[in-house]
Amino acid sequence: MLRAAGIGLGDEVVVPAFGNVELAETATLVGAMPVFADIDPTTYCLDASAVEAAMTPRTAAVVVVHRFGRPADLTSLHALGQRHGVLVLEQGESEAPYDEVAQRRERASYLDAKLRGVRTPDGGDGHTYQNYVVRVPGNGRPDRDAFARALRAKGVDCRVPVKTPVHRLPEFRRCVSLPETERAADETLALPVDATLTKRDMQRIVSACNALGGLLQPAF
Repeated sequence: MLRAAGIGLGDEVVVPAFGNVELAETATLVGAMPVFADIDPTTYCLDASAVEAAMTPRTAAVVVVHRFGRPADLTSLHALGQRHGVLVLEQGESEAPYDEVAQRRERASYLDAKLRGVRTPDGGDGHTYQNYVVRVPGNGRPDRDAFARALRAKGVDCRVPVKTPVHRLPEFRRCVSLPETERAADETLALPVDATLTKRDMQRIVSACNALGGLLQPAF
């Protein structure tokens, strides 16, 4: 899409650093410079005000990624693009059948009501819970990583969704302030909400998380 839009050498493309490296690599493949903007801490998608702050006269496009099944604020981002004459592109996530999404939402609702000691996700409009991402409060990554190891030891298949933000990688290292991206990378943990999980599975997840929650600082 970037190449088809005529974006190339000398252009800048605003992308999130919270996520996969492929977006930044794609910008460089067409000869453009990837520029990283911060995320909204609720949606984990690009924040419109952060995008605007990252823009320069060379900005040619913004690539918006919908994250974890939670849509980005496209209204604000498209308005921003129109105001500055910048192309706004979207990278969506694979869509699941309605029945599967309904079951994930049911499991997410159960976790919302039962979990303690972690910050549960904000559902928002249209959340499909492709990933159920909580925040583990504490003093940074060691707390989240210790929490994850303890959950796995109890048979809970959790994972860190973004281990290293792209702007921390050697090939894309930038001296840029992305506090929400850094915080999310240090605190987030994806818990399972697959449609195959039984009620007993869900109870085990809650029991394992809540047994550890008392060791952590309050979520709010």
